[in-house]
Amino acid sequence: MALAHEIMVNQVISVSEQDSVKTALKALFEHHISGIPVINSRNEPVGYISDGDIMKYIGYRDPSVFFFDLAIYPTSWIMSQSFEEKIKDLQNFNVMDIATNKVITVQYNEEIEKIAKVLGDKKIKQVPVVKDKKMVGIISRGDIVRYIVKNFLDS
Repeated sequence: MALAHEIMVNQVISVSEQDSVKTALKALFEHHISGIPVINSRNEPVGYISDGDIMKYIGYRDPSVFFFDLAIYPTSWIMSQSFEEKIKDLQNFNVMDIATNKVITVQYNEEIEKIAKVLGDKKIKQVPVVKDKKMVGIISRGDIVRYIVKNFLDS
């Protein structure tokens, strides 16, 4: 059975917990990825920001649920704010304002079968790999699919 460190991507694109959402957006765009770990100064994952997190903030807000949103989100837009104004405001947010701060990780020596279960059960696309709490890699669903094709399917 393969272990995390045998299939993970070592060169992880990440952003700092001090970075703006604009920095994260540029990284997502430039590297053609859908999510990015947020790390602290010790290279420990402290958050994760995905394209889904971005969609929550730029998407249409139903006025009937607007007041409920105030309790969930760090800031809310005036209902008449345009799409372009939302994006302009969003760029200046700190990544931790919208990142998931309960980061799901897997250990460096975790078995691929358990990693697949985490990705499937949590409905996430990728997971940071940690060793001694430090991020050392990342594994995506695609990495596992490539491993399966390479090692188990007839050519």
